[in-house]
Amino acid sequence: MAKNELDTRFSEFGTVSFASVTRVNDFIGYLRDGKLAGTRCAKCAKTFFPPRAQCCECFSEDMRWFEVSGEGGLVSYSTLQYAPTGFTDEVPYTIALVDYGDYKVFGRIDGSVPMEDLSVGMKLKAAPSKTPNGQLTYVFQRA
Repeated sequence: MAKNELDTRFSEFGTVSFASVTRVNDFIGYLRDGKLAGTRCAKCAKTFFPPRAQCCECFSEDMRWFEVSGEGGLVSYSTLQYAPTGFTDEVPYTIALVDYGDYKVFGRIDGSVPMEDLSVGMKLKAAPSKTPNGQLTYVFQRA
């Protein structure tokens, strides 16, 4: 990318992209490479997902990328019957919070996981995916 060129990679993320430029645009590079990534503060080791460019604990900007890998435990989930503008064609869909220990990840349950199979505590893994309109995203799958 040329020095004066605007980095708009974040416009490739999600069903509806509300921001095209962020300080964590490398998140999209990881998704393109088939990886899901968060950030960790190099000064105090606080871990973030979604990724942050600055630590809210010590205010350091020395953030390092890490790959979200392995499996986590399902903390909570809900199937949405109504959705905000831009998502209405996709309902119903199920959202979830998965605990990876040092951090939690919020996202959608992959459509291949039947709602009746979900239970709090079950093991899931986050995986890069694409939306029906070809945008980059991630979903939770069976571990």
